[in-house]
Amino acid sequence: MIEELKNALTQQNVLQYESMAKHTSFRIGGAADIYISPHNGEEIKTIIAIAKKHNIPVTIIGNGSNLLVRDKGIRGVVIQIGKDMNHISVEGQKIKAEAGALLSAIGTAALQHHLKGFEFASGIPGSLGGAVCMNAGAYGGEMKDVILETEVLTKELEVKTLSVKELDLSYRHSIIPEKECIVLNAVLQLEKGEYDVIQNRMTELAEQRRQKQPLNFASAGSTFKRPEGYFAGKLISDAGLKGYCIGDAQVSEKHGGFIINKGNATCAEVLKLIKHCQKVVFEKFGVSLETEVKVIGEE
Repeated sequence: MIEELKNALTQQNVLQYESMAKHTSFRIGGAADIYISPHNGEEIKTIIAIAKKHNIPVTIIGNGSNLLVRDKGIRGVVIQIGKDMNHISVEGQKIKAEAGALLSAIGTAALQHHLKGFEFASGIPGSLGGAVCMNAGAYGGEMKDVILETEVLTKELEVKTLSVKELDLSYRHSIIPEKECIVLNAVLQLEKGEYDVIQNRMTELAEQRRQKQPLNFASAGSTFKRPEGYFAGKLISDAGLKGYCIGDAQVSEKHGGFIINKGNATCAEVLKLIKHCQKVVFEKFGVSLETEVKVIGEE
């Protein structure tokens, strides 16, 4: 199968036993059996078709900024839609971007074309595909506010366009994972604005992030979803868990909602720390914390 993939794709793009710690913002994770960064939807179709023929599982990831990979790694093929699928184009008040485009790059393109409405997402350290899949949001904005339509590859390997309504976007949810689709690109509908106003808002939000979030440590962003009527970070702080460590995994001293990698944390340590936080918060406040970070890989 390896030879077949190398013959069908660019040979340099097909890597064996690739450490997933190199491809996630947490800097944690064992090796993927086969790791591929495709250039377009056709290559993704080819990879999946070859893997299916050989009965090999396929895992799709984006920028890896909301991902925790287990220490034994990932069996089968990992397709990372990233830097080789990051084209962005602007036409009027619409931005079309491939799934691998970083939200920060889309934010810059919007600013350059005096388009407002994407400021909330410009500092989220993820790619468009992942942001669509989880309806990423921050500072009062969500992807559902700006998405017009999304082109996906269905599990039958057909390319289909879904409207924002068909995506069924809600808090950290879309229909994409349920339908086993892969985001290829999306069209965003923005509005005309003033360059200075847009830039000032982006700068303001970036400063808020710097002040409140542990950006100098590896993490996967907010570890827990927001429980209805509460804030996960405040619950964890009020439970006295800020700074609590298991190995090199630590509840950030800066923001209780972040678990950080102080250097050489393992996935096992992070998962133990997550369970500890969930247990203590439930015992003290009767609130169940659900993880926002996605955990994948071999147990």
